Amino acid sequence: MKFKLTALLLLFVVALTSAQVKKWTLEECVAYAVENNLTVKQSELNLENAKIDESDAIGALLPDLNGSLSASGNTGLALDPTTNNLVSATIFSASGNMTSQVTLFDGLRNYNRINRAKLNAISNQYSLEDMKDDIRLNVANAYLQVLSNKEALKVAKAQYAVTEQDLKRTKELVDSGVVPRGDLLEIEATAAGQEQQIINNEGLVLISKISLAQLLQITEYENFDIAEEEFDIPPSDILNNSAKVIFDKALTFRNDIKFALTGVDLAEKDLEIAKGAKYPTVGAFINYNTRYSDQNRDPLTGELIPFTDQLYINDGISYGAQMNIPIFNGWSVRNNIKRSKISVDIAKVQYEQAKLQLETDVNQAYVDVTTFFKAYEAAEKTLEARRLAYQYSKERFDVGLMNAFEFSQAQSRIDNAEADVVRTKYDYIFRLKILEFYFGIPITLN
Repeated sequence: MKFKLTALLLLFVVALTSAQVKKWTLEECVAYAVENNLTVKQSELNLENAKIDESDAIGALLPDLNGSLSASGNTGLALDPTTNNLVSATIFSASGNMTSQVTLFDGLRNYNRINRAKLNAISNQYSLEDMKDDIRLNVANAYLQVLSNKEALKVAKAQYAVTEQDLKRTKELVDSGVVPRGDLLEIEATAAGQEQQIINNEGLVLISKISLAQLLQITEYENFDIAEEEFDIPPSDILNNSAKVIFDKALTFRNDIKFALTGVDLAEKDLEIAKGAKYPTVGAFINYNTRYSDQNRDPLTGELIPFTDQLYINDGISYGAQMNIPIFNGWSVRNNIKRSKISVDIAKVQYEQAKLQLETDVNQAYVDVTTFFKAYEAAEKTLEARRLAYQYSKERFDVGLMNAFEFSQAQSRIDNAEADVVRTKYDYIFRLKILEFYFGIPITLN
């Protein structure tokens, strides 16, 4: 029994530890953010409301059915509802009726409201998907920022390790009288500066992880971390397509464009509904009613007619149709039509603006990919040159042909070059992913 308890406790500790050290991949972060984002949840609720609106619009075409019951007592002179005679007595009466009405024609407004409700549901769906697209891009950017800061931290630690070796060697040279003590102080200052850079990079890593966790609606920042993966520049053929080709394809599937286009359709449907108010409205109705009175007696026997018999004897049915013709209504119908026409024009302008914005974004992303790749290539070339210069400076410093200040400058230049490579690398990766996203390629780092 003791062994079983120990084994269970061990399993619990292992499970707890595994939960605390979960490493999130980019795909997991994107999926979790889309699933748990509060704004997305609110948009999903708006979509549910839009679907209910569609049910309301369909229900308006169907006949309604309403019933009513009433009971009253009167003392003194009162009207007997079963005979329509005035009686002077204490009378108890009851009545009930059931009515059904249906709209036969209303200028097709109810029909157009159904189509509008369907369009509105589609529009809300596009809005929801567009929001998810924005979240995917934001999460990818935040994720790559964490990766960039982590890699910069690794570079800073590696640089500090090299400086520690230089510091140890310089101490030996100072102790043996080969180099002056000032060189040692210069190397120590360089090491102190690198320690400070490590601390700064650790802070940037923490801040970027918190920013990513907030996008995911995760509050346990201390237990949140991303997967320890090394990412090289991903292969991509996206630049084999021109910016115009990418833009034309984006027009076919981008949710922001579809949302803007359904905005035009909704405005046109509102215009049709407004025009429907110019036409007559035709409706029909049918009514069933019955009544009871405790003064309603059989004329032959003088006995009170039973309740159920009275309901049968005193019932009646009425039915008919009615037409309402709009003649003059203070120009409200005409003005509503004018407003709806303006709304159509506004929606069309917004659609064109959405297309122009997409074209601008695609062109900007295309230029960014080219520019940041060149910046990354230049940073790599600079780093290679700095490494050669640093190796040459190190050889001169080791034989006493270069002082510590000049050597620390060479070290600083290579530090900056390595940091530039990390920064431009992830800047390029993110811009590449944006451009691929406009081409319909999902965001991954594979």
